[in-house]
Amino acid sequence: MTEMEKTIEAIDRGDYATALNISLPLAEQGDVHAQYNLGRMYGDGLGVPQDYAEAVKWYRKAAEQGNAKAQNKLGLMYKEGRGVSQDFVQAYMWLDLAAKKGHEEAKDDRAVVGGKLTKDRIAEAEGLARQWLEKHCE
Repeated sequence: MTEMEKTIEAIDRGDYATALNISLPLAEQGDVHAQYNLGRMYGDGLGVPQDYAEAVKWYRKAAEQGNAKAQNKLGLMYKEGRGVSQDFVQAYMWLDLAAKKGHEEAKDDRAVVGGKLTKDRIAEAEGLARQWLEKHCE
């Protein structure tokens, strides 16, 4: 069983201390799945005090590595203004990136956020997503 499998098993059984002890060193070493799991733990207050800013930190690290689940969560944090200032353009950008990877919830959430933006702001967000892809996928 891999360390990540042990982490997921620990989270599933509510043993968040074990999940944190496994995930933190892996996340600090750049493991995208551990970073996502830490974001989830801090975002939901699972075994740690709920801390949206800390959740955003870990979601961003995983999102920057192209993890669609983390991109979706980061988009939602921007949509709700949790741990970051509410920013619908940033929300749309991250949700767009996740949606383009096939993340179904992100497609729905992107549509909701898009309803709050003008066509020009949507174009801006889509441009930011293209720039991100060009920078990270070359």
